[in-house]
Amino acid sequence: MIKSLEQLELAKNLLELEELRVAIFGKKGLLTLEFLKLKDIKAEEKKAFAQSLNEKKKELTTAYEQKKLALEKLALEQELKSQNLDVSRFSFSRKTGAFHPTIETMNTIIRYFQNLNFSVEDGPLIENDFNNFEALNLPKHHPARDMQDTFYTKDFNLLRTHTSPVQIRTMLKEKAPIRMIAPGAVFRRDFDLTHTPMFHQIEGLVVDKEDNVSFANLKHILGEFLQEIFGDVDIRFRPSFFPFTEPSAEVDISCVFCKGKGCRVCSQTGWLEVLGCGVVDQNVFKALGYENVSGYAFGMGVERFAMLLHNIGDLRSLFESDLRLLGQFR
Repeated sequence: MIKSLEQLELAKNLLELEELRVAIFGKKGLLTLEFLKLKDIKAEEKKAFAQSLNEKKKELTTAYEQKKLALEKLALEQELKSQNLDVSRFSFSRKTGAFHPTIETMNTIIRYFQNLNFSVEDGPLIENDFNNFEALNLPKHHPARDMQDTFYTKDFNLLRTHTSPVQIRTMLKEKAPIRMIAPGAVFRRDFDLTHTPMFHQIEGLVVDKEDNVSFANLKHILGEFLQEIFGDVDIRFRPSFFPFTEPSAEVDISCVFCKGKGCRVCSQTGWLEVLGCGVVDQNVFKALGYENVSGYAFGMGVERFAMLLHNIGDLRSLFESDLRLLGQFR
């Protein structure tokens, strides 16, 4: 029995302790064999033998339980030590997040116009026909509506095809002077290399007294803006048509890839179209009850700017969540 106590004390781990438990307390263990001897002992000696054996059993049980607690504590400490993490250690594999290139480009444009004292306005994605079309000089059956393939809902509302409805909502809510931009998602039924069903626009609007607004002012604002975004590029304004502006223009910059010499991206023309603009048509003001005011508006596709700034060849890749592309913007 003394030897068994010493073995319990010398057990190094829970596995060794379990083997000793079986050897001492098991069905064929040392204590079981000792208790079997009672049948061969004389009756007058059985009581003393059994009492002595029970005391030894109690002593061994106490020693076993104490040793088990000690070894369990030691095992837990070793496990925690093996799992310990030093969060202060520097690692070159540490990865950081970043803005999506579309959101990064949008934020850059927003900050530029905020610094020019333009307010940032927002509106719902689901619009009514008046705000999205009619108030913008696009009455029903107007052929220019075909330029914007629209998603309609069952209740005859629609997913906005541009952020111009935000301009209408702002003019209905406020009076001139107005100086605002409207960033956000828009929706059209289109999907190819340069179009997706959902994309982002930023449109701007300035409304003031007739003497305070001019096309020359618009050209200056946009010229400074494009030079800030793309650097030293040439800029040209081409006559165009938009139902809600007159006169209207599309704005091109010299190709940022070939520096105006002609390449595949610019279709060998040396120019890239980047936005549209114009003086607000008076029919828009009449629809909203504005009098004796003038204004100009402009709009641009954010993904278009992101593709040009980051040399991205396919617009759809901005929506595919491919980490090989997005990982470059950390």
